[in-house]
Amino acid sequence: MMEREDVVEKVRERYGKIAEGTVSGCCGPQTAGCGATESAVTLGIGYASSDLAEVPAEANLGLGCGAPLGFLGLQPGETVLDLGSGAGLDAFLAAREVGEQGRVIGVDMTPEMLERARRNAKGRANVEFREGRLEALPVEAGSVDAVTSNCVINLVPDKAAVFREVQRVLRPGGRLVVSDILLDGALPQALAGDLLAYVGCVAGALPRADYFALVAAAGLTDVEVLRDIDYIATLVASAPDEVTALEASSGVSRDDVMGVVRSVTFRARKPAS
Repeated sequence: MMEREDVVEKVRERYGKIAEGTVSGCCGPQTAGCGATESAVTLGIGYASSDLAEVPAEANLGLGCGAPLGFLGLQPGETVLDLGSGAGLDAFLAAREVGEQGRVIGVDMTPEMLERARRNAKGRANVEFREGRLEALPVEAGSVDAVTSNCVINLVPDKAAVFREVQRVLRPGGRLVVSDILLDGALPQALAGDLLAYVGCVAGALPRADYFALVAAAGLTDVEVLRDIDYIATLVASAPDEVTALEASSGVSRDDVMGVVRSVTFRARKPAS
């Protein structure tokens, strides 16, 4: 059984190495850089080429499992919070939407990621990056209009705390759009207990019903699934070496998890009163 803080440290260690470029930026277990695969993964999960053209190349590490910002409906002047902001891809895209009068706050627990994001943010006055855990956000209560996250909440052992924090920092009527990994069935035990698979975005995922029960328990309402695809099939198409490496590390065939591991983008809201 993986202890929670052991998982957190393993996640921080791996994503620090990704930020430094010493391991793959793709959402999988590969231990060498994946080069063009980062763009292939990002395009394969829903981003447009025009999105990637408008942000620093170093902001795209191929870490997502969806493209949540397209569903968030950001407006000029709004304040946006990006959970697990990494090198800043979604934060910079959000900054484009909210404009100079808006504000984007990225929160990440990995110092190396924050260093890379802040380097990428030079000259962007409406974006800032803060160090912190998603279970205890360094953000004032009722201070943001919209929250987003891309394939990060599944990495946090205490997901209930994350959704409680989202509810706390949102203004009344504020909204959340998240892309994350959920399960429509049980993972083989060898994969479920594999720390490498955990930091590769798979083993930390919850069953769909359990996940959305945590969203509701936090007081977030009007949940709507916007996109629901087979995550392993997406990786097979865009980053086949990542899937092969995951099979080798866990001993589990891709056929055993096809259809089980889902990339889901959903919307929810904090009640207006």
